[in-house]
Amino acid sequence: MGLARLLPRPNVRAAGAVAPAETRVIVLANQKGGVAKTTTTLNLGVAFAEQGHRVLLVDLDPQGNLTMSQGLDPDAIEQSMFDVLVHRLPMDQVIATREVDIAVSSIDLAGADMALSSQIGRERALEKALAPIKDRYDYILIDTPPSLGLLTVNAFVAGTGVIVPVQTEYLSLRGLVQLENTLTMVRENLNPRIEIVGIVPTMYDRRVTHSREADEILRENFGDLVYNTRIKKTVRFAEAPVKGSSVIAYEPTGEAAMMYRDLAKEVLSGEKSRQHA
Repeated sequence: MGLARLLPRPNVRAAGAVAPAETRVIVLANQKGGVAKTTTTLNLGVAFAEQGHRVLLVDLDPQGNLTMSQGLDPDAIEQSMFDVLVHRLPMDQVIATREVDIAVSSIDLAGADMALSSQIGRERALEKALAPIKDRYDYILIDTPPSLGLLTVNAFVAGTGVIVPVQTEYLSLRGLVQLENTLTMVRENLNPRIEIVGIVPTMYDRRVTHSREADEILRENFGDLVYNTRIKKTVRFAEAPVKGSSVIAYEPTGEAAMMYRDLAKEVLSGEKSRQHA
């Protein structure tokens, strides 16, 4: 596998790392595809681990891109998050250890919405699955499919906050309204505390006027919710998954790795502020 050269990190909090008061379950969501959601989930998680935190990534996307990004083949996986959600398989059995722990996906997840639709409590399947293992981790990051279906709703119900990667182009900004509408319904009916905790501008290109203008509009409309760190376009984000690696492991001293380390510091700083509020 592509990660054979990487030694798995033990799931132990490093000395000096300040744990959150409770396990934080952060959902990476955007119903628009191609906004660097999977890239952000992986690299943010690995950057958290570098800071000494115990991290679990959950791949809830039937495309399995997060799973593939850690050198695993979704087509060869026999048990995945589908079995956890639909057949109540213990989550332990679908967690692989690579750069961080990852609960893997397979194409079977494409049928999860339909399989769950007839079940009582279908929106809480992920929340129940996480309960027995939650305390082992400081941060659980969930990569969701590019839709606002039952899988994403499950993530919102289990989550303590939502981070939204948004491509810096005008059409991408409009999707935030639809996402917030879905979150409002989840807050009213299923999880009263779920909210957007941050927005990440992605695929930013300062040479392009439209990209700069979209970034400005994002900041004018959402203010402090928008992280200062902009994730710029770079070929490294395409190269790293081919090697089954995060950009942080692929090119540790490169600009792409540093951007996600900066983002991780911002996210963790916001989490600390929230704990002391």
